[in-house]
Amino acid sequence: MSDEQDVQQGDQPHAHERLHQLQRRLAEFAAARGWEPYHTPKNLAVALSVETSELVEIFQWLTPEQSAKVMEKPETAHRVADEVADVLAYLLQFCEVLGVDVLDALAAKIERNELRFPVTGPPTSNCHSSE
Repeated sequence: MSDEQDVQQGDQPHAHERLHQLQRRLAEFAAARGWEPYHTPKNLAVALSVETSELVEIFQWLTPEQSAKVMEKPETAHRVADEVADVLAYLLQFCEVLGVDVLDALAAKIERNELRFPVTGPPTSNCHSSE
């Protein structure tokens, strides 16, 4: 069974361990190059913002219809995947430096949003926010 199938079937401990393995790999990669002094919360937050902007740039002038098909073209699919990887890498490094468990933080945020935005009827197509 693939890692993706494990996650889809609710194998959260496995996904959690895989995430921690990737965080350790990123930390080891930075340590081997002597980059730890530069991996401050501020610098990592800035780098995360830059990488997020690079992801946004891919979609900047696309119509909603074009943006929905971006993964159909190998050249743009590759760019999107690379930028998603960069965003996740910096987010994981940021969380590692500050001691934030990203999965626990996300679960807690979802729970707060479920309380903040209770279901009051059939689903709507209104815009949503996870502020």
